[in-house]
Amino acid sequence: MAVSSSPPPASSRSPTNLPGRGLGAVLVALVLASFSSLNISSHLGHFYSIYSPPLCKLPIPFILAWCPVVKGPTFVCEAGTYGTQIVSLDPLLVYIHSFLRPAEIESLLNTADPLFKPSTVTKNGRKVGSDERTSSTAGLPLEDPAVQCVLNRASRFMGLLMREDVDEMGPPQLVRYSAGQKFNIHHDWYDRPQWAYDGSNRQFNRIASFFAVLQDNCTDGETYFPSVGPPAGNGDTTDKQGRPPQEPRRWVRSDPVWREHESGGLAFRPIRGNALFWLNLQADGTGHEKTMHAGLPVGSGIKTAINIWPRQFYTVN
Repeated sequence: MAVSSSPPPASSRSPTNLPGRGLGAVLVALVLASFSSLNISSHLGHFYSIYSPPLCKLPIPFILAWCPVVKGPTFVCEAGTYGTQIVSLDPLLVYIHSFLRPAEIESLLNTADPLFKPSTVTKNGRKVGSDERTSSTAGLPLEDPAVQCVLNRASRFMGLLMREDVDEMGPPQLVRYSAGQKFNIHHDWYDRPQWAYDGSNRQFNRIASFFAVLQDNCTDGETYFPSVGPPAGNGDTTDKQGRPPQEPRRWVRSDPVWREHESGGLAFRPIRGNALFWLNLQADGTGHEKTMHAGLPVGSGIKTAINIWPRQFYTVN
């Protein structure tokens, strides 16, 4: 008996008549309806937010589409207040309490962290490495919001010493000292004014310096001015722990801000957020020899600070 090869009637081939297909369709519809009511997008997003560290590294478009977008906190420049103490009039040296805010410190450190490299000194107009300065430095981008915040505060502190549209705050620099690192006695002003970098017929020198501390988790590491005497009648110059000079100085909150150095002059301990300000140039534009200073060696730990060198410009005919 021959078996017919003709297809069965169309009605018998419909999905609802195939074994199990009708039930499967019903189950799929129920599952989709259930996911719809449970907001599947929300659940998948939650899943990927938990497992995003490993999954979001995979170059798979479907996975990347669900990865959460991570945004850093927006920096806000705080007004705040700071306190000042005049330490010396010749040269003018001012101690500034709470010059930097915690949010500024964290932002500056995060920005500078990948930028540190061995420090240099300027000799004969060239930047060279030297065992006189063994720290690390990081130039900071001027467009950074935290950098702008700190520079604007420094500019306001300078007042009329900065001529609008003539002088500049200059690019700031972070400096970091680890165990044994130092910067021998030096001055910040240039022996000869530097030519402006814009190709104009102007020269500049560093009229002043700000040195503000960002990290102070170290022993020793004072900023030392050998030619600056102690202010009369100021109790801050007494070393309350009475330590011999050779012992490491492990700073505590009760320590004085500065002390009389055993070789003469003043030594300022690093305190997070506080700053030193001094004028580098005399009225005739020459450098003030008494502004010579040093970054004494760090015993252990890390000391990080920001250098700001406002620039005074001169037109050369």
